[in-house]
Amino acid sequence: MKPTGAIPPGYGADARGRLVIGGHDVDSLIATTGDTPLFAYDLAMVRARIARLRAAMPARLAIHYAIKANPYPPLLAAMIELVDGFDVASEGELATAIHAGMAGRQISLAGPGKRSRELEAAIRAGATINLESEREADRALSAAEALGLTPRLAVRVNPDFELRGSGMRMGGGAKPFGIDAARVVPLVQRLVGAGADYRGLHIFAGSQSLDGAAIMETQANTVALARQIDAESGTRAPLVNLGGGFGIPYFSGDTALDVEAIGAALAGEIEGEAERYAIELGRWIVAEAGVYLARIVDRKDSHGKTFLVTDGGLHHQLAASGNFGTVVRRNYPVAVATRFAAPPGEEVSVVGCLCTPLDRLADDVLLPPADVGDVIAVFLAGAYGATASPAGFLGHAPAREIAVSGPDDAVLT
Repeated sequence: MKPTGAIPPGYGADARGRLVIGGHDVDSLIATTGDTPLFAYDLAMVRARIARLRAAMPARLAIHYAIKANPYPPLLAAMIELVDGFDVASEGELATAIHAGMAGRQISLAGPGKRSRELEAAIRAGATINLESEREADRALSAAEALGLTPRLAVRVNPDFELRGSGMRMGGGAKPFGIDAARVVPLVQRLVGAGADYRGLHIFAGSQSLDGAAIMETQANTVALARQIDAESGTRAPLVNLGGGFGIPYFSGDTALDVEAIGAALAGEIEGEAERYAIELGRWIVAEAGVYLARIVDRKDSHGKTFLVTDGGLHHQLAASGNFGTVVRRNYPVAVATRFAAPPGEEVSVVGCLCTPLDRLADDVLLPPADVGDVIAVFLAGAYGATASPAGFLGHAPAREIAVSGPDDAVLT
């Protein structure tokens, strides 16, 4: 038997023993959307998560949501009044953010390969462009001149340090992201001299870290670097985006971050000027609020092992299959949603419907006995799920999605 990660707090069973998400049992959610596979998101959990973050972080620190984590439109619409800005990484995400209701001036566009039309779209919208190279700066200034508009430009910095223990290291050494720290000051001076609306610095060293001490150290280094750039350039950055990096405990043995301790340490670093700093989070805000539901369509035995074959798989939930950046595959939290209150009774592997051995949702896990028609729940599916997975592979239909606003409120689809 192999362990699974812990099911996040906030989930329970109804009187029939079925999993409840946001006050609605899984049967009613599936009936509302018409079928499985299905991603269900609990908006109350998202609100609680952001409320905890605001309470933990320094007062006046801006909180931005990186919509790459989950751009589901009803979720974004609910986020508008909860966060201070959206961070996007393409023209498509920019359009999605604006359509959801976020003002252009509260959106920033990042990404190392922005096309000219993306730069132009951001300038027209009044969004901040996080410049990733000197050449991109030239293109943005030229595009703005042709449009007769003043561009809002920030500089993404590739710092000399990295976020220790991060799942993906975005800074330190040779990277395609941002401009090496040693070359930032001349660019800042050039942007100001060209008449651009200089919006500050974006310094993002890594993501998915569960090492609170490492995050505190990185934030302190980031603040120090921003102040050094300010001093050497002669221009105070209006906003310093500290990035994120806050990880989620996906696997057995993982420990959740103490965000209150991180916030207290950050308050000591930026005392008296918190209003010019922001953190940019995606995964930490939404991951625990999402559940992926797939129905068992077959149960089979092979050489003494039992397989529960579902109508879902890696084409919807790539990360849970172990094919999204992990070196050694480990099990996400998983349960039988239609027997959520039942005790475990058998060792099984949960697989998807695709004809590839990579399509595994859980390996050798202990679950309540389940059969055809039961529903499997994969937790921590609120981030990097539907849009981070190869939905077109083998031509299966995309997963359905639903956002639940609470037990007494309407269900949003």
